[in-house]
Formats: sequence, structure tokens, C-alpha cells
Amino acid sequence: MKLVSATPYIVKTPKPHLGGHKWFFVKLETDNGLVGWGECAVLWSMMGMEDTFEAIVKDAFERYLLDETPIDRQMLTKRMYGGMTAENPGLFTAGVISAFDVALWDLAGKFFEVPICDLLGGRFRDRIRTYTYIYDPDALEAGDTDDFADRWLGGIDGIGEVAKKLVDRGFTGLKLDPIEFHGTSTLPLPPYELSMEQYDTAARTIEAIRTAIGNQADILIGTHGQTTPSSARRLATLLEPYHPLWLEEPCPPENVSEMARIAQSTTIPIATGERLAFNDFQPLFAAGACHFAQPDLGGCGGMTAAREIASMAEAHYVLMAPHVWGGPIITAAALQLDAAIPNFLIQESIYTSNLFFDEIVEEPFVWDDGDLLLPDRPGLGINLVEEKLLEHKARHGLRRRS
Repeated sequence: MKLVSATPYIVKTPKPHLGGHKWFFVKLETDNGLVGWGECAVLWSMMGMEDTFEAIVKDAFERYLLDETPIDRQMLTKRMYGGMTAENPGLFTAGVISAFDVALWDLAGKFFEVPICDLLGGRFRDRIRTYTYIYDPDALEAGDTDDFADRWLGGIDGIGEVAKKLVDRGFTGLKLDPIEFHGTSTLPLPPYELSMEQYDTAARTIEAIRTAIGNQADILIGTHGQTTPSSARRLATLLEPYHPLWLEEPCPPENVSEMARIAQSTTIPIATGERLAFNDFQPLFAAGACHFAQPDLGGCGGMTAAREIASMAEAHYVLMAPHVWGGPIITAAALQLDAAIPNFLIQESIYTSNLFFDEIVEEPFVWDDGDLLLPDRPGLGINLVEEKLLEHKARHGLRRRS
């Protein structure tokens, strides 16, 4: 069995763009007719770089994968890592490698006719606990394209009610960013110091959620690494009374010593990892800067790296909580990893992993009472509908700021 082609697909999601505005997929094909699917998920890093993504997929495939056997998936991934990053990974390149790696594992599972988790050593579980960002489920299921997340800020009315709806549907973990997400084009650039108003809004928002749901579910705090360490410590002090499960990326994860100082200053566990790849996790674990690791299988180096990260984490008593902000392939890949590792805690889900997912996958995910159920189909357990990918193909070209 030899690899013969790689096809990139860039899909534009419909409103409210749950999982991001665009998803970046890779399809690998072999000379005996098998198809493997991968996904590159690197937050906003690929936005505006669609032509680059397609070119890298083509060039990297021809250099590293063409005429190779996908069964040698770990060797091929290590070779891409050494060649494309010079063993100094960045999230952009690691995302492309991740997409190829997941597709290689998908092909291996289909070749041996078993789910990927069985190639990883077998199963600890077949129900995968999930959490979601806080959306209004009634609005989503009615087809409302308004994003409830836009109304998190300003001490909003109704957030407790919406949180309770999600808990009543079965979720045991709810996440939100109680401070405004600035992005990369709005000043001040992160990390920045929070205002007194922002501290107050964050505390009142989390208080409203805890009051509404009691101890029925965990609250997960996101910040996207936007705050300075001093702000993160002050914010953690305000939020400790509400017992959140974690404080995520309280500062940019590139500074391990500062993340460790924050971890030592609060009783709230620290979670991080959505924009880390390969060996980036090791110094965090060694410094005690991370209690819950959040690798994204579309950016960390794929299944090969994620399994190694899970082993490193286990040795430091760190639990795994895979990050998912993208499409169905990284959701399916995370499920396979979660099933096969002992130190799993919870996985992110794009609501219940349905909605637009159901339009582009042949085999919908099954979400039941807070858990995603592990499929028994080979490889990732899902396949994409190419006609739908073409129907939702993102239009793109070279764009420059004026």
C-alpha cells in the first residue's frame, strides 16, 4: 500500500461559525483505494493564508509522503517534524504535520479494520465526557444564527438560565471567557492588564453561573492567554470562591516560569496546551505549570505527538483534556486518543458535535447525556462527504491589507 495523492479542502462554516469560520482538511489516498482524513486546527493562524495551506499540503506530500506506506506513520511524522520544523516547532507548521499524521493513522486503522484506539493499546472507556462553550441550546436547535457568546460580557442577564439549560441536557462541564477576546488586530495587544470593570464583570458572570447550576457541573474559565501574570493572579483570587475546574491560559504559554508562578499562587488548577506542539509540553509539566493538558490533535503534532504528550503528562500526574476548536476530524481523533489513555479528564465538544457536523460527515457523532460515544468503525470512525465540502468550499485568494 502506497500513498498516491493528497487533497486539501478548506470549508467555510455557516453562521454562527461554531468551531471557527473556516476548517482546513486533508484527504490522503492510497494505491489500493483507501482514504484517510486529517485536519489542521491552529486557531486563527491559517486565516488569510488559505493559498499557503494548499501549497504546503501539495509540496509537503510530494517531499515526504508520496509513494510511502502509511503504516509507517510514526516514522513519516518524525521525518516531517525534523524536515519541516528543524526540530523547533511552530503551531503553523505543526498544524500541517498534524493533519497528515491524523490521516495516516486513519489509513492504518482502515487497513487493519480496527478503530485507532485499538492500535494505541486498547480501550479504557467507550464514553467520552464532554464540555461545551456556553451557547443557548434552544436557539441553536431552532437554527438561530445569533451567537450567544457575543452576549457574555457586561454582566449579561440570562447567562445562568442558559447554563442551566445545558446542564439539564446533560453537560457536566461549561466553558466561557468572562473577559473580552481582543484578537490580533485590536489594541491593547495581549498580554494586557485588566480594568476594574473587567474584574467585576468576570466575577459577577461566574457567580451567576454557579448560582444557577449549583454543583451539577464544572465551570471552565478561558482567557486565551490575554492577561499579564499579575492580572491573572488577581482574577484567580476573585474566581476561587466559585470553584472553577480550571483557569485556562492565564498568561501566554510561551513563558513557562510565569505560568508556574501563577499555578503556585492559586487553588484553581491551570490548563493550557491548545497552541503548543510536540515537546512544548515537557517544560510546563516539569515546572508544575500545568495541571490539565489541552493538546489539539489538529495542531500538536497529530495522534503521534498527542500519545507522547499523554505519556509525559501521566508521569507528572497531569490529566488530559483535548482542545477542539474546528471540525469533525479533530473531534473524532480526540475521541480515539481519549479512549486509549489512562489519564483522561474531559474533551471539548462543539455543542453536541452535531449541527453543521451532520451535514458534512457520513456517520454522525452520537452524543448522549454529556458524553460522546466511541464509534466501532475503523480508523477515525467517520468519513467526510466530499460533495458537501465542495458545496461549502471557501473562496480565497491573495489578500493584503490596504
